[in-house]
Amino acid sequence: MDSLKTDLKVCSKCIYDERVPSITFDENGVCNYCHQIEELKEEYGTGTKKGEEKFQEIVEEIKKAGRGKKYDCIVGVSGGTDSSYMLYLAKKYGLRPLAVHYDNTWNTAISTQNIRKVLEALDIDLYTYVVDNQEADDILRSFFLADVAEIDAATDLALAEVMYRAAWKYGIKYVLEGHSFITEGITPIGRNYFDGKYIQAIHKQFGREPLKSYPLMTFSRFLFWSMFARIKKIRPFWYIDYNKEDARAFLEREYDWKYYGGHHLENRIAAFYHGIYIPQKFKLDLRNNTLSALVRNGKLSREEAWAEYNTPPTVEKELLEYFKKRLGFSDEEYENIMSRGTKAWYEYPTYKKRFELLRPLFKILAEANLVPMSFYLKYCFPMEKDKK
Repeated sequence: MDSLKTDLKVCSKCIYDERVPSITFDENGVCNYCHQIEELKEEYGTGTKKGEEKFQEIVEEIKKAGRGKKYDCIVGVSGGTDSSYMLYLAKKYGLRPLAVHYDNTWNTAISTQNIRKVLEALDIDLYTYVVDNQEADDILRSFFLADVAEIDAATDLALAEVMYRAAWKYGIKYVLEGHSFITEGITPIGRNYFDGKYIQAIHKQFGREPLKSYPLMTFSRFLFWSMFARIKKIRPFWYIDYNKEDARAFLEREYDWKYYGGHHLENRIAAFYHGIYIPQKFKLDLRNNTLSALVRNGKLSREEAWAEYNTPPTVEKELLEYFKKRLGFSDEEYENIMSRGTKAWYEYPTYKKRFELLRPLFKILAEANLVPMSFYLKYCFPMEKDKK
């Protein structure tokens, strides 16, 4: 730990430190999140013969359920590494995916081109849902005014809803998601919460535009998709051997795919969130998720990861001015909001208590792949309130 040159208590296996919400350390200094990763690897057989066989069984289920239909699975796409590689993987396993994209109208040109290149090369159809840009901006503006961390929460939830809608429209029972707890970890919930009620409540208090085109996932819709439509969420990277760096090199070589400079930087509001908003207003830096994963996987030493974590994040030169101009904030208004106090998600209405009360139900649904296991692990247990 001395080699990291810090007075903070840091996990002896990754670089999560004592500032991470709900973190604990064992007698060897290993954090509870590293233990969680090991437990998931054991459960899913990640990267082993057991995991490959489990995923192959799921592939056969998908093919059987999709027999006679044009598509047998949905793959959400952003133009990023994981979702782009997931398209290739689906075809490699003999599946017939429909790519689904939620356009929050903040895409970078690189991400748009990446989607086009991969889809054309693999001959995959695209279903795109474009939200009204004034509505999208009004939601973002509302979250910024609310002083909460989850400024881009509406995008993540909308993509999930849009993938469900596309699956329902085409009679598809499986959604493949490009999340890997090996390469990303499972983000601690502290400043990273979202649900439909939360989005609705923030927008009702701070918004100006009626939400007509935004695809809101309410609690009842969430239950409908998982319990009645029974659309399964599958995360192939939880089962198979997946290496993000190798995947990126493969995409660049095979499809002239372009890297966009960092995790989540393929979308401009996500780039603002990761590079400017939470580091400056909340003194948080979610790069520790990816960097800790690289340490656990032996791709970086703890010293190298810690050094990178303590350097400023990559930020596009014109990004801040673009954010202020697009959302209508003067320099003075922006500085005032960024310098005033912060609020946490639990200070606004959410479904969190309902998720906790229904934990036994969501455990069953998670084990049946009808809700993501990460949702169950993060949202269905009480957490100690973070100290502001």
